[in-house]
Amino acid sequence: MGRNIVEKIFETHKAYGELTPNTPVGLRIDQVYTQDATGTMAWLQFEAIGIDRVKVPLAVSYVDHNMIQSNYMNPDDHRFLQTAAARYGAYFSRPGNGISHQIHLERFAVPGKIVLGTDSHTPTGGGMGMIAIGVGGLDAATVMAGAPYELGMPRVVLMKLKGRLIRPWVTAMDVILEILRKLTVKGGVGKILEYGGPGVKDLSVPERATITNMGAELGATTSVFPSDKRTRFFLRAQEREKDWTELQADRDAKYHEVIEIDLGSVEPMIAQPHSPDNVVAARELAGTRVDQVCIGSCTNSSYQVLKTVASILKGNSVADGVSLLINPGSKAVYEMLSRKGLAADMIAAGARILECSCGPCIGMGGAPGTGHVSVRSYNRNFKGRSGNKDSFVYLASPVACAVFAVKGKVVDLQNSGLHAEVPREPASYLINDNMFIPPQQNAEKVEVIKGPNIKEVPVKEPLAEKIEADVLLKLGDNVTTDDIMPAGSTILPLRSNIPAISEYVFSHIDNIFSKRAEEAKSAGGGIIVGGENYGQGSSREHAAIAPMFLGIQAVIAKSFARIHRSNLINFGIIPLIFKNMEDYGRIEKGDRLLLHDVKKSLTGSQSYVIRNLTRDYSFEASSSLNGREKEIILSGGLLPNTRKHIQKI
Repeated sequence: MGRNIVEKIFETHKAYGELTPNTPVGLRIDQVYTQDATGTMAWLQFEAIGIDRVKVPLAVSYVDHNMIQSNYMNPDDHRFLQTAAARYGAYFSRPGNGISHQIHLERFAVPGKIVLGTDSHTPTGGGMGMIAIGVGGLDAATVMAGAPYELGMPRVVLMKLKGRLIRPWVTAMDVILEILRKLTVKGGVGKILEYGGPGVKDLSVPERATITNMGAELGATTSVFPSDKRTRFFLRAQEREKDWTELQADRDAKYHEVIEIDLGSVEPMIAQPHSPDNVVAARELAGTRVDQVCIGSCTNSSYQVLKTVASILKGNSVADGVSLLINPGSKAVYEMLSRKGLAADMIAAGARILECSCGPCIGMGGAPGTGHVSVRSYNRNFKGRSGNKDSFVYLASPVACAVFAVKGKVVDLQNSGLHAEVPREPASYLINDNMFIPPQQNAEKVEVIKGPNIKEVPVKEPLAEKIEADVLLKLGDNVTTDDIMPAGSTILPLRSNIPAISEYVFSHIDNIFSKRAEEAKSAGGGIIVGGENYGQGSSREHAAIAPMFLGIQAVIAKSFARIHRSNLINFGIIPLIFKNMEDYGRIEKGDRLLLHDVKKSLTGSQSYVIRNLTRDYSFEASSSLNGREKEIILSGGLLPNTRKHIQKI
């Protein structure tokens, strides 16, 4: 029987398990990378495990999120990350080198390998023919310590591309927006999307990476393209042709599902507030006022796409009342734009060029004004993520963003009257790795430097025999990790200080939640109730570790997003699913719930009888934990469980 790309990669990396959907499979990992917003905690966790040196072939610590140094906290974290990388055997990417996903694609991604990253947009590497999966920091730390990475085997879906993009106004961003329109933010849950079909050969590696990057918004475990002549061309241009290997699905490969996308029928698309799947054709919103435009991020800041943006802006001016911000994805791209005079064209048009970082995408500067419309070539438009919950964020291609910035409104791109150059893919990129610090020899002599904001990792007690706690919050569907643990320039610098950052848990929804949770600790802690797709969005494990610190014992929901469910388990919080979805409607905030015989239920049928003491009725929930996950919950989380296993060795 023929094999698909996912099966080929998984089989060469399998440590244990079977490639049967939903069954646990352990994978040996080739590469791990962290970014500074999640990486500080990941490296603290690695240190707490007690391993002297990373045990994966390649580890990289990037700095791209916390770049605003308004006080000592961010630079202290950067120094910690640099010294930890030197001490434990990782590359360190210095601030200014660029956004982790784009730089990793350029300098380290290898077809056929498996990479884990502590960011939900790690699947960017799927554009290179990698299995690239976003995980929580503790998962990354245990893998760097030598453990396999375990997941439930996803179903593999073939995204069959046919036709080709109609240039110049239709881009790879429009393709993934069209897929989001079709499948929604829950359409990829439990799946890996494997791209194939004749349309693949029309897409460059950066275009493929745009599509795999936003597969995260579908809830997919990851997305992957073949490794072919276009892959080889990109690697040759990066002076890494030796890393190329061909990787294709067999002709008779089997898939759980096949979804066809006709590239020729895709038109310019736009996602409306406040969800990436709220997508319509851009022409349908023609005339909508635009106050701010942001171009870049890990989704859309390659050299090719920014060269097209520069061609639109050249000789034009940003419209009155519009603020245009551009953040190149990497130092190499920024330098190439500068050497070609393209950055000058952007500046002359009135663009504000930001440093090579995530920037406005995660609310780190560039927040829109009250009631303002911001159109961004980014990947998420959740309410408040921009830094202002009273703004309206739309998502569109970089080409559309440039046109809207000049016109001051959304227009039908086909009739914009502007010119867009469609550049050829570069045959060579500017290569300058001077912002990478390689792993250090004689590392045992390196001192790991921790500033005053860096606190030790909190650890939960082992699971108790019963849970009796109040429902501290009841939430609806599609709650995001931004809702649970907000980002932004005030909160992000606290990522290495769990007691301090815990004060902001659910602060955009309930500004006294942390106070109520702290008060509930002595009375058994708290329980959260959620709807469908609880915890979608970012991989930030702080959305689990901070609630754990506040005493949250369980989350009861209709369904969970993959990464957040893993993070809850990693920090000893039981993710429970309503057996009867109607029971969701019967629970109210403030109800006191009792779970008897928790250990017996967890190690047995995983069916839990929950008594609502306030309203005097019972209902059932289930946990669907595999053997390893049960052990983690019983231990109080992955960190104490890992320590226990290391002590036995």
